[in-house]
Amino acid sequence: MNKIRWGLLSTANINRKLIPAIRMSARGALTAVASRNQQSADAYAAKWEIPQAFGSYEAMLESDAVDAVYIGLPNHLHAEWSIKAMQMGKHVLCEKPFALTLAEVDEMTAVSRETGMVLAEAFMYRHHPQTKIAGEWVRNGRLGDIVLVRGHFSFTIQNRGNVRLVPEWGGGSLWDVGVYPMSLAQFIMGGAPKSVWGAQWIGPSGVDESFSGQMDYGDGRSAQISSAFRLPFYTWGEVMGTQGRLTLNRPFTVMDDGTRQLLFHDADGRVEEIPVPEKELYLGEVEDMHAAILDGQASYLDLAETRDHVRTILALYESARTGQRVILD
Repeated sequence: MNKIRWGLLSTANINRKLIPAIRMSARGALTAVASRNQQSADAYAAKWEIPQAFGSYEAMLESDAVDAVYIGLPNHLHAEWSIKAMQMGKHVLCEKPFALTLAEVDEMTAVSRETGMVLAEAFMYRHHPQTKIAGEWVRNGRLGDIVLVRGHFSFTIQNRGNVRLVPEWGGGSLWDVGVYPMSLAQFIMGGAPKSVWGAQWIGPSGVDESFSGQMDYGDGRSAQISSAFRLPFYTWGEVMGTQGRLTLNRPFTVMDDGTRQLLFHDADGRVEEIPVPEKELYLGEVEDMHAAILDGQASYLDLAETRDHVRTILALYESARTGQRVILD
């Protein structure tokens, strides 16, 4: 096998961002899509020129048409269908958030080990050169001691029937877009925080429509994150050290012109633009899956880091609910 045959498990809107990446990759081919009924699957396959369409998720998983699946279902279904896919011999790229409980994360991880199927969380921005270069600057000490990481992601939801507003389905701005600045902080700081504070505004549907969090890493190091469904679109990241700071423009989303900017602000206030190679935002996570499946290479974003993502989000929600600082085990 020298090419991975991909199947889309659902016709979710997020697919439109992954489809070009699969087709752009040297070792991937998009061969199938599954929906909850045949009519929907056929229409989607025709629109996106996908060779095979299945009228149920089970039918695609039971077939020999695909080697790997992308799961872009609503948050509460990620664990269930990732597990079913792996048990049917399919590798899985699961959209963030990976799962809604640590028990689900642990079960998914166990099934991956038992079946030998590759399982990865789809945090596309982590694979992009802009993020990797920022990480290299931190690891090489170019910024001195890292003191603060800040990040934000917001957009306005107009349709009140949006699945992101359903509490039972894992709705909420922190689960949906707050996970991005949270994961950036953990990447830069090298792991989960020691403790967190969270504050949220609950909208009419019962989910957090705005969230802000403080993550304490000890020794004077911290991260500040925020997310919202009730603010205009905006996203940014910043890494502050004793010798300067890095700013990342739109680190978590597709750029209109495809370019990304990474700026270094030194201790004297001078600004230097760091070259960032152009790369399609979603291509890196697809190529990483191919390397793990075909070459046996370890996933760039491992499942221990993914577990810390979920652990930290749960702690932030608990803090917001109780009004108390939450210490992570």
